[in-house]
Amino acid sequence: MEKSTFRSIAAVVAGVLAIAFVTKIVDVVLMAMGVYSGTKMDDHMALVASSHRFFFTIAGGWLTARLAPGKPVMHAVILGAVAAVLVLPGVFTTWNSDYAPRWYLLSLAVLAIPECWLGGTLFVRSRRAEAPKA
Repeated sequence: MEKSTFRSIAAVVAGVLAIAFVTKIVDVVLMAMGVYSGTKMDDHMALVASSHRFFFTIAGGWLTARLAPGKPVMHAVILGAVAAVLVLPGVFTTWNSDYAPRWYLLSLAVLAIPECWLGGTLFVRSRRAEAPKA
């Protein structure tokens, strides 16, 4: 395997792990604080979860773009696609249950790619802003 291929895979995996790790930590803290009940997720809890996941997914896209050996936005979009695919089993298994509102489950899958794209785009723009002007 070429070095750049390994770095590409590592960048996407790092993004997935970062999003999952930080999200899980915040979920545990919010559960300990009593914000989450731990059983059924109502609209309020789903909105709280959606809001922090929104920012963490953008940050994951930024991280993936930062670690990518080239084409940072493309790597971030791939992260979004991977994240959307990883969410789908949860969408399908909880669709007919009352675990969480359907809008929440769908938003995780539908917004993953745009959120990661935004993270990658923010990285590229920040890199351009830091570049010395000739």
